[in-house]
Amino acid sequence: MKVNVDDLAASIEYQEGAVVSRVLVKKATGNVTLFAFDAGEGLSEHTTPFDALVHVIEGEASITIGGDDHSVGAGSAVLMPADVPHALEAASRFKMILTMIKSKE
Repeated sequence: MKVNVDDLAASIEYQEGAVVSRVLVKKATGNVTLFAFDAGEGLSEHTTPFDALVHVIEGEASITIGGDDHSVGAGSAVLMPADVPHALEAASRFKMILTMIKSKE
């Protein structure tokens, strides 16, 4: 069995004025995606049919979930429940891991 050990923060680069993503795991049961946001970039309000867990690995952002704002930084984790509107804006350059769980159970 091959095991990979990666420095996730170093495995994705920022791009000026952009959001960069890299899929780490893609399965029928869920996805794990690494993101790098330039300062001021974000994701507009949307919903997803599944729970999603954000784990911040670098920088700071504001995450709005169901109309409530949450300031997050390196080491923070936030659960975004299924079917609840959420949005994100990078307060500084910001890297996160997004784990999408594709199950209602």
